[in-house]
Amino acid sequence: MSMPQSNSGSSSDSSHPVNWKPTYTPTAYVPPTGPGMSLAGSSAPATKPSGQLAQRVRPALITVGALAALMIIIQSINWFTNYRLDAYGIEPRTWSGLLGVLVAPLLHGSWAHLWSNLVPLVIMGTLITLSSMRQFIAVTVLVWLVSGLGVWLIAPAGTVTVGASGIVFGWLAFLIARGIWTRSWQHILLGLVLLAVYGSIFWTGIITVAAADITGVVAVSWQGHLFGAIGGVLAAFLVGKADAPRRAAAKAAKAVQS
Repeated sequence: MSMPQSNSGSSSDSSHPVNWKPTYTPTAYVPPTGPGMSLAGSSAPATKPSGQLAQRVRPALITVGALAALMIIIQSINWFTNYRLDAYGIEPRTWSGLLGVLVAPLLHGSWAHLWSNLVPLVIMGTLITLSSMRQFIAVTVLVWLVSGLGVWLIAPAGTVTVGASGIVFGWLAFLIARGIWTRSWQHILLGLVLLAVYGSIFWTGIITVAAADITGVVAVSWQGHLFGAIGGVLAAFLVGKADAPRRAAAKAAKAVQS
C-alpha cells in the first residue's frame, strides 16, 4: 500500500507498495489412508477373503449348473431321437468333423456315459469358476478346442467321438497344475488333493486305453483325454503368466511394509 507524503515534501521510506502475501504456499490437508480407511479418515468396512469367496459361490453354481442342465436337455433329445445327434460328433480329418469339435462335448452315447462325466464336470467346473468367471471361460474355451482338435487330428478314421470327458480331463489337469505357475499355496494344496482323489484317471483313461488301442479297437477316446489334459496344462501356464504382474506387485508392497 502507499503512505501519504510528509510536510517536508519528501516521501517516506514506506511510500513504495508493500507486498503482504505470505512467503509459503498453503496446502490442503490430506488425511492418512490405509486398508479399511476412506479418504475422509473414517473406517470403511473391508471385504474379507471368505466373504469374497461366498459371493462367488452362487454365480459359480448357476453357471456350471446351466451347463449341466443343457447337457441333460440335449441328451434327452438325443435319446428320444434314437441318438441321431451323435452323428454330429468329431469325425477325424473331415471338414464336417470340424463341427463336432464345437458340439461333441455336449453329446453322449448313453445316459450312463453322461452321468459318468457330469459329476466330475460339475465339481471341476465349480472349482474353476470360484476363481473368476473370466478364468472359467478362458480355460474352458482353450481345453474345448485343444481336446477336440486333437481328436480330429489323430483319432482313427471312420470313427465318431462324442462326450465331455476331454473337458473333464482338461479341467482336472488345469486345477492340478495351476499352482505350479501361480505359486499360490491354496492352488497347490487343492491340486494335491485333486491329484490324490482323481489322479488315477490319467493312467486308466489315457495310458491304459492307449495301450489297449494298439492291440484292438477300444470304445474310449484316449486322444480326447490326452489333448484335454494338454489343454489344461497349457491353460494353467497361461494363467500363471498372466498372474505374474499381480504377484510381483504384491511382493513389492510386502517389502515396502516390512
